[in-house]
Amino acid sequence: MSSDLLDIFEPGMFVTNPSEPDWGLGQVQSRIGHRITVNFEQIGKVVIDGRLVSLVPVWE
Repeated sequence: MSSDLLDIFEPGMFVTNPSEPDWGLGQVQSRIGHRITVNFEQIGKVVIDGRLVSLVPVWE
């Protein structure tokens, strides 16, 4: 994912990780460059490399 696309991820927004659906809904805690910290319902806090993992925003 390009750095321009990573700019949409802001603290507080909700996301899912389509490659790990069992993680459940996650809430972005922070984004510094390509590193996105997300707190997921089922596994807790994870630091994700946004260049390697395509998170999907949940707008509802």
